[in-house]
Amino acid sequence: MLNKLQIEDFAVLRGSLESGRQSPKVLSRVLILCGIFHPLMMFLIYVVAADASAFPFQREIFYVHIIITIVLVIFSIIFSIKSIYMKFQKFQYLTVILGVQNIGGISFYLVALFFIGKDVSSVNSLLNLAYVTLFFGLLIFVVTCIRFLILLKNGEYRKGSKRDKLRSKTEIEIRSYLPIIIIGSIGLMFILQYLIRILDLADIETTIMMVLFFLLFFVMLFVLPEQLVMLYCKYRFESFNFNKNGELKPMGR
Repeated sequence: MLNKLQIEDFAVLRGSLESGRQSPKVLSRVLILCGIFHPLMMFLIYVVAADASAFPFQREIFYVHIIITIVLVIFSIIFSIKSIYMKFQKFQYLTVILGVQNIGGISFYLVALFFIGKDVSSVNSLLNLAYVTLFFGLLIFVVTCIRFLILLKNGEYRKGSKRDKLRSKTEIEIRSYLPIIIIGSIGLMFILQYLIRILDLADIETTIMMVLFFLLFFVMLFVLPEQLVMLYCKYRFESFNFNKNGELKPMGR
């Protein structure tokens, strides 16, 4: 479907590039931070959160996660070097997506599951919680993708469109986000009730913190479709990339 759209249909997405917020230089700084936070999050997950946790398959999860993290750290270092990231801007952006999703989404999700496993010994209950949260996460991702594709098809990301005008943007956002807000709210309500009533977690502060970690996981899945569309635009359109002088290439094919 995206192949049928022209560059004008993605024009609003260039805003973050035109402002410099997602320039290769700024993204290189993000990757430096990712290179620092990756090992810190691994320590938080598998030393602090996983200690005395009853959550199953910890070893298998650790082996897969540590391999992914090592690869991301290596690529974060490589694509934070100017002579490299200016030649491989698309790979740099892909590394940023994977790094941010790993730190902000997957890592905090695992912290929540492992911390809950400290207070809950029932493997079935822990697995059910994981299945439910993953289901709602997948649902949010799919609905967000569909919503994004519909908006693109309707020309909402063209210059001069309603989405490009502040006055109309609020009304559009409320209507378009409503299904996702409903899904996320239902998911969080279910998780909160599950933790407090079924898992009998007495510490309300810990429970709220874990729910916030799940919420962060949902938020990262919510922003992932737009990140992927931006990556698609970088591969398809040269004008979503920067020249060797660090200037955004002019609007074109």
